[in-house]
Amino acid sequence: MTYHSTQPAPRPRTGAADVKTFVTAVLLTFGVGLLGMFGWAVLGSGFGGFLGLVAGVFGVVWWRKIHGKAFPPVLPTKSVIYLAAFNALLTLALFLLAG
Repeated sequence: MTYHSTQPAPRPRTGAADVKTFVTAVLLTFGVGLLGMFGWAVLGSGFGGFLGLVAGVFGVVWWRKIHGKAFPPVLPTKSVIYLAAFNALLTLALFLLAG
C-alpha cells in the first residue's frame, strides 16, 4: 500500500530571502554597536556606552516582537530598508557628534 500526501511539497526558500536575512543580521549587529558608540559620545563615559547597548538590546527585542522572530524566514523588504535608514541616520549623527 502506498501513501500519497494531499499536501504539496514545501517550496525551498529563494536566494533573495537568504540575502535579506543576512543583511538584517548585519544591520542589527551594526546598529547595536552604533547605539553603544552613540551613547558613549553623548554622555562621554562608559556608562553612556552601556546605556546605548541596553537600548540596542531593547531594539532587537522590539524587532523580534514585530516580526515574531529575530530572523523570520520571510522578512518584508520595507523593514530591511527602515533598518538600513536608521543605521545610516545613526552613523551620520555619530559623525556629526565626533566632528
